[in-house]
Amino acid sequence: MNTAMLLLLVAFAAPILALVAGAIQPRLAPSAAMLGVAATAAVVVWSFWQPDSSHKTTWASIYGMNVELTLDGLGRLYALLATGIGFFVVAYASRYIPLHLHHQQRPLSHQTRFYFFLLLFMAAMVGLVMAQDLILLFMFWDLTAIASFFLIGYDQQEEESRSAAMMALMVTGITAVLVLIGSIMLYTEYGTFSLPAIIESGEILGASDWALLLIAIGALAKSAQTPLHFWLPRAMAAPTPVSAYLHSAAMVAAGVFLIGRFYPLMKEIDWLLDIFLFVGFSSMLVGGIIALTRNVLKQILAYSTISQYGYVVFMFGMGGSYGIKGASFYVLAHAIVKSALFLTAGAVSEATGKKNLSDIGGLRRKMPMLAIGSGFAAAGLVALPLTIGFFKDEIFFARAVELGQPYMTMDVLGASLTFAYIFRFWTHVFLGREITEAKPISGWLVWPVFSLGIITILGGVWPEPFTKIAEGAASVTAYSAQHLDVHYTFDPIPENMMAVATWTLGLTIYLTRRKWWRLATGIAHLGEKIGPAHWYYKGLNGLNALSDSVHDYEVRDLRSRVVSILVPAGVLVAIAVVITPNANSFEIGSFEQQDFTLVIMLVAVVVSGFVVMLLRDHLRLAIGLSCVGYSLAGVWAFMGAPNVTLVAVVVETILSLFFIGMLVLMPSTILRFETQAEGDRRSMPRDAIIATIAGLLVFFVSWGALSRTSWNTEVIESQTVLTTAVHARNVVTAILADFRGFDTMGEITVIAITLIGIISLLRSGRLR
Repeated sequence: MNTAMLLLLVAFAAPILALVAGAIQPRLAPSAAMLGVAATAAVVVWSFWQPDSSHKTTWASIYGMNVELTLDGLGRLYALLATGIGFFVVAYASRYIPLHLHHQQRPLSHQTRFYFFLLLFMAAMVGLVMAQDLILLFMFWDLTAIASFFLIGYDQQEEESRSAAMMALMVTGITAVLVLIGSIMLYTEYGTFSLPAIIESGEILGASDWALLLIAIGALAKSAQTPLHFWLPRAMAAPTPVSAYLHSAAMVAAGVFLIGRFYPLMKEIDWLLDIFLFVGFSSMLVGGIIALTRNVLKQILAYSTISQYGYVVFMFGMGGSYGIKGASFYVLAHAIVKSALFLTAGAVSEATGKKNLSDIGGLRRKMPMLAIGSGFAAAGLVALPLTIGFFKDEIFFARAVELGQPYMTMDVLGASLTFAYIFRFWTHVFLGREITEAKPISGWLVWPVFSLGIITILGGVWPEPFTKIAEGAASVTAYSAQHLDVHYTFDPIPENMMAVATWTLGLTIYLTRRKWWRLATGIAHLGEKIGPAHWYYKGLNGLNALSDSVHDYEVRDLRSRVVSILVPAGVLVAIAVVITPNANSFEIGSFEQQDFTLVIMLVAVVVSGFVVMLLRDHLRLAIGLSCVGYSLAGVWAFMGAPNVTLVAVVVETILSLFFIGMLVLMPSTILRFETQAEGDRRSMPRDAIIATIAGLLVFFVSWGALSRTSWNTEVIESQTVLTTAVHARNVVTAILADFRGFDTMGEITVIAITLIGIISLLRSGRLR
């Protein structure tokens, strides 16, 4: 077993062990934190030191699907982000979560659930960044959405948390379906789910450009890019460690990772790059302007994340060597500094009991280490010299210089907004007069922030380790070797002039905030009134109203329940029949003399079905239903399937005896009332039309399926070979007695569990 597979197994072992430890003994729940710290540290070291490696195992050969994993430069960058930032977050959470649970008067055993889903998300990210098979990639992509749902909704007793978790799941979950559709479209065009094989083809085939657009939409939604950004600020209802991890280095990073993974194909589509430019710049402006108007600490940082990942998407849109290298380096630098700032917000709120910027100030004296660490991180985000952030903006500006004045202007404007809101954030918290008393807090809430701040400075004075990581990722994204060299120069080159202009304009924006404050808050308020969040809630309310009306109709009677299932299913089937190419799909075979007896039995089935509809007496109904089943058994017999015939006869006999026994036990008054009850004559035409349409659709689907044989006989051949292995004389017997037996056992288990539940409710009197 090679490095890539071992890395994935180690990553997934961590959440399982944390869950087992907490489940066996609730008092062991705090140990899940230490387990998480140790596991993330191990995976970080493994990801950093191990060489590139690949693993491939076939798991669905008929469709060419494989467990294909590759630890390459791009996967290494995002694996290090997921586990490296995860290490500091888990260490921070080891003290923060117990305090959080204490404030909410919840038991400490609830820690187990937190660490399980946090470590599960981390493992899913490790799997996602190494996956090379499109279906495997989608599975990990969806797993991150599921884990994030439980993390954002960790405070499940709070309506705000539940609503935020549902919004995040709806936006990222629905757009995940687009990723799946795009992957299937690529498979249709290229005949493989292997992404490296698709990229190696070197051309855009057929509808592949539209497939890549669908994948890009899913990626942009995950990265909280305009107009699908609205879920991220509301996700700040989650505990601070969740916000620091998911919304700085993991969940939102997964979106731009997906763009990076598919970029060798996407860069060939000019209009898709234009979309990246528009969406990226819009996110830079929207996130930056609204961040200037927010008062809640984590809300400022949330809108900052929208803006910062707008930079990354914008660089993908600009393309070129600097654009690709800049995107990789920017993600790395941003994760380090933004996670530190999120953790700072949580530590400050814990020390002061306040969450609003206006209620906090002058904390540098009471919290000097936190002020220094977060100050380094803030300096890195605004790209001051001697920080890793300086180089992220330098590469950003270098690509703009290559493209011309309009891009240079957009870059400076976006970076200036960053300077203004981060300057406002840090100076209001730590400088000025002390507004609120700050109580002492645990060192576990301080040293992760200070450590990340030191890493920010380390990246500014010794950038080579960081540029190597970004260089490897950029080489995969560009599908060619890339070299990234950053250094300081004091010459008046355009990049330096743009940096000075950014700091000057950003400071000017902050100092003149009284002049533009009302306009900015008005824009933010307008966005809340008519923006995407408004339409999300409007659409959600509409869906709820539709669901209520369908439910009210469905529960009227049995016919309504059947209609509510058959009509939507019929519509979907009809659409499939219409849009699917039907050439040579329906064949009419010849009628031979030996088919005469088979036709007689089919006619008997049809006649029995019509007779059942006309009967009113319950006993005759039971006998009529058995006639339908026995007639079908005759069909199987004349088709040469005696095993199926015997099974059908046994099933029909048991069902008939069951129905007759139930009729004997039921009170005669009820049976007499049901027999004499008049049906609703107004619904009869409706029922007849629905039944006819449903029958015709089933007929056409069955006809089409039987007319066109399978294009691949591999499954049939394998079942034929396995028939002798299970000591059966024919394939049908093997399927019924062996393969199908497992499914039947599962169904019996479900029925048994249901009956046990019903008996328990009856004994407790809850069903009386």
